[in-house]
Amino acid sequence: MKTTLEEQQAFITVVDSGSITGAAERLGITVSGVSRALNRLERKLGATLLRRTTRRLELTEEGETFLQHCRRILTAVEAAEESVQHHHGQPQGRLRVNAAPSFMQFVIVPVLGEFRARYPGITLQLDTHDRFVDLLEQRVDLAIRIGELDDSSLHARRLGHSPLRLLASPAYLERAGTPQSIEDLKHHSLLGFSQLEHLNHWPLRRANGKCLHITPALSASSGSTLIELALKGEGIVCLADFMTIKPRKAGTLVDVLPSHTELQMQAVNAVYYRQATLSQRARLFMDFLAERLPEEYLQS
Repeated sequence: MKTTLEEQQAFITVVDSGSITGAAERLGITVSGVSRALNRLERKLGATLLRRTTRRLELTEEGETFLQHCRRILTAVEAAEESVQHHHGQPQGRLRVNAAPSFMQFVIVPVLGEFRARYPGITLQLDTHDRFVDLLEQRVDLAIRIGELDDSSLHARRLGHSPLRLLASPAYLERAGTPQSIEDLKHHSLLGFSQLEHLNHWPLRRANGKCLHITPALSASSGSTLIELALKGEGIVCLADFMTIKPRKAGTLVDVLPSHTELQMQAVNAVYYRQATLSQRARLFMDFLAERLPEEYLQS
């Protein structure tokens, strides 16, 4: 008996979500429906694809092999559907995009209206997370990642770079004084990240040649929160330009120690899973971002 695309999709979704219950939620069907699809699949193939334990599901060797084929099949089907849809007019379908909350808020959201007007057939699903997510597990088509990439399983397109700088509100500096040297920062309230420790390395070169690593007096998990804290006069912050262009233009945040700050750029990449065929929707979105992101946000 031939397996069906629906059964293959159920199998892939169970693997990616880690459970039958999670797969049912993603697919919008019942748990029993997913279980029946898996049982039919294994019965047709005459092989066990998943070992079910009380704690988790594990792929068998046969399951690993079949999973790779299923991914290629469904990717090919999606590409075929896209080619027909494109031939008859506007691109269609859902595009799942993941980005850090600050990049989504300050860079992507302001230009989304133009993208949606240009491609009304594309349905966007926007997800945010400050930590890098597993694209397969979260079923993400395209992710925007800030910083250097370590994951060799990903394809990447460099969208640009964003400089880092130290900033504070005029009200804070009037109250606490403007630091004139790196040493002066010991006497100031420094705002930093609570989870992304590498972002607490500020681009200030000390006498020993190393960048300054700060211990925040007040920390937060997102850049968006840190901007608000800085605007409220809670201290000095170090953030990328793409997040702070508006308050800097308005003068509500001003540079701190600019002559001591080294030029340090955060890379901004659009990434997708290496073994996946880049969909037309994802390609259009990347092209749009590269076209619409002004130099004041990102430098090439």
